Amino acid sequence: MIPIVIKNSRVPKLLSWVINIRAITLFPFIFISDNGDDTLIRHESIHIQQQLELGIIGFYFVYLIDYAFKYFKYGNGPRAYYNIVFEREAYNNQHESGYLLRRRRWECFRI
Repeated sequence: MIPIVIKNSRVPKLLSWVINIRAITLFPFIFISDNGDDTLIRHESIHIQQQLELGIIGFYFVYLIDYAFKYFKYGNGPRAYYNIVFEREAYNNQHESGYLLRRRRWECFRI
């Protein structure tokens, strides 16, 4: 699935209640606060694939539950964020241009 990328969007800023968000994926869109780059778009495209697998509501439900669990585990918001299963997969593979072509289903739960 090729996402619809919207650059120079105000959506990330509007959703930056707790942390500063540069980009956010709301299937099938990727909203970027600036022009973005290939790495950022690849990172967000990984989230598109995760949302296809879990469904949009399922993705955000697991995302929030995992964040809460990790927050209590680490006692630190940024550390909890970087350890969310979806973010770990995206950050670990955002620099690999062919990652989405070889990605296995449910890969976020294998890391």
